[in-house]
Amino acid sequence: MSEERHHHHLFHHRQEEEKPSEEVAYSETVYNPSGDDYTSGYTETAVAESASDEFERYEKEEKHHKHKEHLGEMGALAAGAFALYEKHEAKKDPDHAHKHKIEEEIAVAVGVGSGGYAFHEHHEKKDAKKEAEEASGQKHHHHHLF
Repeated sequence: MSEERHHHHLFHHRQEEEKPSEEVAYSETVYNPSGDDYTSGYTETAVAESASDEFERYEKEEKHHKHKEHLGEMGALAAGAFALYEKHEAKKDPDHAHKHKIEEEIAVAVGVGSGGYAFHEHHEKKDAKKEAEEASGQKHHHHHLF
């Protein structure tokens, strides 16, 4: 191929790659445990996904992270309640106060961990929501006057 023609071919190939398309393609690897030698094992299949399918996938992911965020919040709430209970027990039962204080501190640590998990999932949810908006073309712009 001549130098000029080769350059021309690369130029058009790059233009085709940059065009936005309605479909997104990805590959999916699936394990098939059947006994047939020709079909068993891992197979990779190309899957085309439309923009609406991609939007639905991101919406599902957002819902999934919202659920996990709420689980983290409930864990933090339960651990906080248990910590308060153990603090009360330490005052009420002076013979075992040391044991109750240790359990209170463990409950506080679990509560902090659960709160951190909820915070992490909150940000994952926000990222999924942003990706869903971008996939559907619904980029919301908020204009604040003050």
